[in-house]
Amino acid sequence: MTQVIRAFIAIELPPQVQNKLSSVIERLQDQLRGISIRWVKPHSIHLTLKFLGEISLTNLEAIKAIMLKEASEVTPFEFSIGELGAFPNTKRPRVLWLHVAAPPELLALQRGIEMQTARLGYESEDRPFSPHITLGRVNKQVSPEDLNRISTLLQKTHIGLIEVVAVNTITLFRSDLHPDGSIYTPLATASLKNSDLEKR
Repeated sequence: MTQVIRAFIAIELPPQVQNKLSSVIERLQDQLRGISIRWVKPHSIHLTLKFLGEISLTNLEAIKAIMLKEASEVTPFEFSIGELGAFPNTKRPRVLWLHVAAPPELLALQRGIEMQTARLGYESEDRPFSPHITLGRVNKQVSPEDLNRISTLLQKTHIGLIEVVAVNTITLFRSDLHPDGSIYTPLATASLKNSDLEKR
């Protein structure tokens, strides 16, 4: 039987950025106290480029090769994080997130990874890529009143620029589900074009 793992490709965030995002989460937790929301642990916060789902270990090298190729075609870039939002929208909030202002390089990198992994058999997303930093997921069982509380907070809260993140690498993560939240383990890293960081 072929062994499979859950995996995704993402941009890691530096600890200082994770700490700033942790402060945002703490503020929201305080304002939404009593509502069932699964908050992301600060050290797990990242920017997802492609969620692969279950992958066969036999495909691991092919996925690493895709990462190396696509990363080598994009020069290092920066993106900024700020402003609260929600999926599917702020009136029916189910996933709480922070907006990422995406430069062309980020969009090109994600598009390349999406196209190449699709050729391996990993389904493309139905929705256009919307770069964001997930902060929390609202429990499906929450009451309409609680949903309204979240919606009201999102619409009246203004969060300006939080941080500008410099990107030199992308990372393949393994995701293991646990009762108290997922644990992410880096499996491989690929450097962007002309980056002085070594590929490994």
